[in-house]
Amino acid sequence: MHFDSDYMNLCHPLVLQRMAETQQQQFAGYGTDSLTAAARQQICRLCHRPDAKVFFLAGGTQTNMVVIDALLRSFEGVLAAESAHIAIHESGAIESTGHKVLPLTPHNGKITARQVDDYVTSYYNDPNWEHMVPPGMVYITHPTEYGTLYTLNELEELGAVCHRHHIPLYLDGARLGYGLAAPNSDISLPDIARLCDAFYIGGTKCGTMYGEAVVFPDPTRAERFFSHIKRHGALLAKGWAVALQFDTLMRRNGDPSHYADDISDTVYFDICRHAVNQAMRIRNALLQKGYTLHLDSPTNQQFVTVTLQQAEHFAHHLTYGQWEPPRDGHVTIRFATSWATKTDDVDRLIDLL
Repeated sequence: MHFDSDYMNLCHPLVLQRMAETQQQQFAGYGTDSLTAAARQQICRLCHRPDAKVFFLAGGTQTNMVVIDALLRSFEGVLAAESAHIAIHESGAIESTGHKVLPLTPHNGKITARQVDDYVTSYYNDPNWEHMVPPGMVYITHPTEYGTLYTLNELEELGAVCHRHHIPLYLDGARLGYGLAAPNSDISLPDIARLCDAFYIGGTKCGTMYGEAVVFPDPTRAERFFSHIKRHGALLAKGWAVALQFDTLMRRNGDPSHYADDISDTVYFDICRHAVNQAMRIRNALLQKGYTLHLDSPTNQQFVTVTLQQAEHFAHHLTYGQWEPPRDGHVTIRFATSWATKTDDVDRLIDLL
């Protein structure tokens, strides 16, 4: 049994079926084909942004590097939580483009509009500001690296403060499907498109073989983005292979011959909801059996603090992610479910608790 990540299965069967069906067809390269046009149009429809610009890239780190480098001027940095993926788990990808990650102390993985406002205001009030790296944009993840979610009010406040300071807000949606499908989540895809200057819809962790869909709700933000992709070596000749996967998952659940009008009616949303439901079963079982949750996550990642002996016990039967170094005989581990997690495997995990 494998619970260490959410990208351990190849892709959803419908994606594989669609790929097989198009095996003998030929398409133009670099995103100039009919499949890409159709996928772009559907994503714009679901975002309620008919004029948005949509681009397809291969993976999350690559996407973050290209988008951040495109939105910043050469001397600017990006504000992000200390726990942000770009700050910890991207091997300095952002710094390799000449931009500094400017860390903010997170609370359960999230940053606040107040923190952003304080940082930007303090920067320009410093008499030596011209000698320092200016905050040129804000990066957030939703869900966060700890599986937590921003509320609509929090996102509105972040959007407002970024607008006031004339810096873009960028949302990393590697696990966006799991966030949208989480119980009690009050943020919709159109909300994200309304409040963020750029974001991406994650595919790699949410049912595609690979691929992320970058969305610029305001098309003027995407000026020469194609060139930025190319300069980073991220332009796929067979770009339609990614678009096809999103086109498949953004169709109506139960009726894949038609497009959905709302993301909650899509295959994408349905398979992500399955992952969240399985994660909630794990969460509830952990609480019922007296385990200590590291924090309360409503999405597909569940973090629990266990003894080293308990961790070793689990390791004999399944794989999991170690999230923090051992301390005082305890360690925080992560159980991650995915769109492909089997109910029987969750049953077996619960029996091991």
